[in-house]
Parts: sequence; C-alpha cells; structure tokens
Amino acid sequence: MTAAATIPAPVRAWERLPVAARIAVVYVAARMVTTGFFLLASALSGPGSRYGIAPSLGDLALGWDAQWYWFAAVSGYPEHLPITTTGHVAENAWAFMPLYAFLAAGLGFLLGSWGAGAVAISLASGYGASVMLHALLRERIGGSAAMWAVVFFASGPLAALFQIGYAESLFLFLLFVALWCVQRRRWGWLYLLVPVMGFTRPGILAFALFLGLYGIHRFVRRRAEALRTAEVVHIVALGVLSSAVGFAWQAIAAVVTGDAGAYLATELAWRRNWIADAGGGFVPVEGWVQGAQFWFTQWGPGPVAGVIALVLLVGGVTVALVVLPQVRKLGVEARLWTASYLIYLLLVFFPQSSIFRLLVPVSPLWGALAVPPSRAWRLGVLAVALLGQWWWIYNMYALGNTFWQIP
Repeated sequence: MTAAATIPAPVRAWERLPVAARIAVVYVAARMVTTGFFLLASALSGPGSRYGIAPSLGDLALGWDAQWYWFAAVSGYPEHLPITTTGHVAENAWAFMPLYAFLAAGLGFLLGSWGAGAVAISLASGYGASVMLHALLRERIGGSAAMWAVVFFASGPLAALFQIGYAESLFLFLLFVALWCVQRRRWGWLYLLVPVMGFTRPGILAFALFLGLYGIHRFVRRRAEALRTAEVVHIVALGVLSSAVGFAWQAIAAVVTGDAGAYLATELAWRRNWIADAGGGFVPVEGWVQGAQFWFTQWGPGPVAGVIALVLLVGGVTVALVVLPQVRKLGVEARLWTASYLIYLLLVFFPQSSIFRLLVPVSPLWGALAVPPSRAWRLGVLAVALLGQWWWIYNMYALGNTFWQIP
C-alpha cells in the first residue's frame, strides 16, 4: 500500500483544492460562526444596550464608527468644527478617512444602501486579506502553518470586523499586499498602495517608519544581501511618500476648516470621554501615560503602578519581537512592521477598549502561534480565539454602551 493510499479521501480532496479555494472554505465557515455570534448577541441585547432589544444583523453591522463613515459619505466633512459647551472641539467626521466611506457609497448605490456596500467591501476585503496573509507567511513558516494562521486570523477575537461597516478589513488587505510587495521587492505597486492605504484609515505613518527601519536593516546586511541603488531610491522615495500621505489628511482638514489643528483636536475629542481635561495640544506618548494612570487609578493600584506597568509592557513586547524564535521565523518584514505599528500606537493612542481593534494590523503575528506543529496546540489556540471573538461581540454589541464597551 502506498503512502498516498493511507491518507483519507477527504484529506486528499482538500489538498487538491487550490490554496485560494481552501482559504475561501475557511473564511466562509468563519463568517458563519461570526454570524451565529451576532445572532446570539442580538437575542441577549437588552434596554441597556445602545442597540435596544433584538436588533437586526444590519443594525449591528452599522453601529458605532460605521455611523461616522456613513455620515461622512452622505454629509461630507464639516467646514466649521463643532464646539462643545466647554469650548472644546466635539467629535466629528474628520477623524475618519474618506476612501472606505465613499467606496461604500458607490457600491451601495448599486446594492441599494450604503450599509450593503460597506459590509460587502468588508467581507470581500477580509477574504483578500486572508489570501495575502497566507502568501506573506507561506515561504517563512510553510504552507500548513500559514493556513492555520489564516484560520486564527479569520476566526480571531476581532473577526467581526470582516462583516461590519468599519475600514479595518480593507486596510488589512491593502497592508498585507504592501508587506508582500516589500517582501518580494515589487516596489512599483507601493506607489499606488501607499496613498490608498493612507486615505483608508490612520496608520500610514507607521508604514513610513517601517520603511525606514527596513532600509536600515537592508543597509546593515548589504554584504550578505545585495542592496542595489535602485532599491535604495525606492525605499527612500516610498518613505517620503508615506510620510507626506500621513500628514496630508491633517493638511486637508486645516485648509477646509481654516484651523491648522483641526484633525488633532478632533482626535483628542474622543480622549475627553475618559480624561475630562484632555483639552490641550497633542503630545506624543502622553496618551499612554495618561491612560496608564487613569486605568490603574480606576482599578485600585494607583497612577505610579500604571506607569510601571506601561514600562514593563513596552519592554516585554520588545523582547518578544527580538528574541522569541516563533516570531523570528515570520521574517524581518512582519517583525519590523509589527514593531513600527506598535511604536506608532505608543506615540498617538490613548488606551481604552478600542485598543483590541487597533491591534488588528499586527495580525501577521498569528503565524507565530501557528508554528508549533501540535494539533492539540493549534486547536487550543483556535478555541481561545473563538472564545475571545464571542467575548468581544457580547461586550461591544449585546452590552455595548459604556467606556468599557466601545469597539
């Protein structure tokens, strides 16, 4: 009897499928599970939830920030910044990039509503991101581990983003394509991808930092891996382009509103939901220091313990990215991107419940959890991922109405 004959027929049939088809099966199955979680959240939603009793799937898909994208698409961006009774800039549409909002409007015109267009883009982008994640990891950790990384990604704690009106799904697809282009030295495509990414959601400045670190890495290793002049030109030019695009939306907001600080003031408006006196200007890293002090005061240990915990967190993540062999196997592109994006979050973000969503761009790290070949380990990771997904949907949609429950 040949070795092939001992493999069960369903397994042989599965392995004969093209990779894209296998990913499609995984992705559709994951979306069915997520839909089940949403239906259960709807059944558990009560008067205290912002959705009320028994909201529809459409209501859930178009809640929270999806409403801001919709508002930007139908009403545009304000020429005059709204002001609160305390004299601060109020929350407004300038915090949300235009590409996803207007793409959803265009597709929604054909499908019958903005919401239909938004969810269709998220669904399609999520599948595209799954395919590109596999392509990004396959040569680093092998086909089997890369497929398990896709399983974790499609079923993970934030997998609901693939079927709601948020721009994350589209950004992830574009990001994974961009990282793949860097991995394969396909520099030309990045001149198109960078502006598209930059106007989809915030984060392109992290890509500029990534390109800078990547250029330094290639320069240091130039004797082991040739660094051609053309590549240097592309890396520098793309870094400059990414930086310019990263500040372009701030410039556009300033021109339209006549207020040079319009965008940053708008972003700080959300921070005042937690820190009432966050009315000053933007200071890098300050959000994390304020957040550590705020949350650890709420939890009991006090502000000093919060700052200590922040330092330990930054140190622990740094060590993990540099030392852990499972992470090192992912390749320099995934590791430098992860480091760059986490530095970006440390510089600009105020930590609150949205941090879980904002960590989704480091999804290449799923590959590190897929590397151990033990089936029990991988099934355990999947179980924890699904449990985390239900916890997130339950809190953000069935219960969501407090500062603990903002997706």
